[in-house]
Amino acid sequence: MASRDRQTHWQGVYPTKSDTEVSWYEEAPDLSLTLLHEAGLIPGMSVINIGGGASRLVDALVDAGQAHVSVLDLSIAALEAAKSRLTDMAHVQWVVSDVTVWTPDREYDLWHDRAAFHFLTTAIDQHAYVSVLARALKVGGKAVIGTFAMDGPVKCSGLPVVRYDPESLQAVLGEQFKLAATRRHEHATSWGTVQKFQFSTFEKVGG
Repeated sequence: MASRDRQTHWQGVYPTKSDTEVSWYEEAPDLSLTLLHEAGLIPGMSVINIGGGASRLVDALVDAGQAHVSVLDLSIAALEAAKSRLTDMAHVQWVVSDVTVWTPDREYDLWHDRAAFHFLTTAIDQHAYVSVLARALKVGGKAVIGTFAMDGPVKCSGLPVVRYDPESLQAVLGEQFKLAATRRHEHATSWGTVQKFQFSTFEKVGG
């Protein structure tokens, strides 16, 4: 799917649904916070949430006193939903962009992506993502990437996805990134179905 088509799709999701009605909704981002803390999160670090949309992760990071938080998403409506909850946005940067064509304006200590990468189904888009990740993440920084597991759904929000295990995700990211940790997770949607995920944490080891 072309970048423009992805943007059109995601721009159309939130005007028709509240953030609590989508399958990826979490009342609290407990797992993401746990994985970020395990990756070394401390208040002085800069963090970017890829495909963050209306996720509550930005709220939790602001409350924890992070020095800089960026939220990148294709949907203006999703980002506006997140903005509407926050009273303190002094340390938050909102980025409306497709990650595959985004040009980072800084380096980050931590990169978080819960279920954005697996929507990139072509090698061209996957390699573009990895190129942006390599530019955005500091050497020694960590990337927490969550995708549908090999036994997870084959589609989400009407779109096909690519399912991964840690080894196949490592193969796409390449030698510049080293697998540091991984875990499986079962996400319960608001209507009671279970989606099987795998989350892997990678350290950037090359410049």
